[in-house]
Amino acid sequence: MPRLPQGPSRRLLLAGALAAVSTAVTGCSSDSDASTSGGSKRLRIGYFAFPSGDLIVKRRRLLEKALPEYEITWIKFDSGASVNQAFLGKSLDIAALGSSPFARGVSGSSPIPYKVAWILDVAGENEALVARKATGVTDVAGLKGKKIATPFASTSHYSLLAALETAGLKPSDVQLIDLQPQPILAAWQRGDIDAAYVWLPTLDELRATGTQLTSSKDIGAAGKPTLDLAVVSDDLIARDPAAIDAWRTAEAEALRLLKSDPDGSVGAVAAELGISVADARAQLAQGMFLTPEQVVSGDWLGTEGSPGKLLTYVTDTGRFLADQKQIDAAPPEDVVREAFYLKGLSDVLR
Repeated sequence: MPRLPQGPSRRLLLAGALAAVSTAVTGCSSDSDASTSGGSKRLRIGYFAFPSGDLIVKRRRLLEKALPEYEITWIKFDSGASVNQAFLGKSLDIAALGSSPFARGVSGSSPIPYKVAWILDVAGENEALVARKATGVTDVAGLKGKKIATPFASTSHYSLLAALETAGLKPSDVQLIDLQPQPILAAWQRGDIDAAYVWLPTLDELRATGTQLTSSKDIGAAGKPTLDLAVVSDDLIARDPAAIDAWRTAEAEALRLLKSDPDGSVGAVAAELGISVADARAQLAQGMFLTPEQVVSGDWLGTEGSPGKLLTYVTDTGRFLADQKQIDAAPPEDVVREAFYLKGLSDVLR
């Protein structure tokens, strides 16, 4: 098993993620031969209950229509740390993953055997830091000595650390608490925490009785963007690159539908999340969704032989996490580059 990073992410992965993953992937074989079942090819896809094109692909069965001979299993996860653990256990072929847990995953002497192959969205107002109104806190600096919850090893955790640094606070100046979104809401309602950095839909529930202090949109504009990426296992790359091409094409169609059919897209997201159309519309409006052309441009993922600025973003994220003692050492740029799968990427534009 690859060496896990030190710090809070190690504790999270060892203490909690194994149990969560074993529950999430019940019935999914963990060996690489699990791509076939009864003569049918198989894809195991990890996703988040988070407004994105991924939910449109799932709801409209775009991938099932493109690959009718495949058995496709969608597995819901609550955090990137659990996704990382599932890839270590060879229980996933494709999955959504935040840029911060991805940077963690490719760090160390034995990186997780996966590669980034697509960008789902750029974090905006859909991830934010909120303080309970009862605390009277109105800015990040006012959180000194306060209890702040966030899912460790997530993009929200990374953005929280960046927000604290910008405000002149060290992690030791506050009490950081590792909680997943639903436990964050429960702790908030009990008054056990003073603030939280988390994503939708939990975020909207906190806003009802809280004061937003900053967002991932603000932090990204200041030079530390976070993204929801999609990664594919090295096994799948070696075994079935054509399936990756079909999946990318489905994801590209979903991004186009967000622009060309906003009402249909909102309806699909609402149905997947079990929320009203109005709430789904409001949540989608808080995200930053690229066009397929932007995804493959030099400003973002890039193409084979010419990686885009995402390479710099992930490398910088690794350095920041190392500086914050969240990982032992930052992965160098050439190691991050090896964790990009760009072959055939431009084909989705044809």
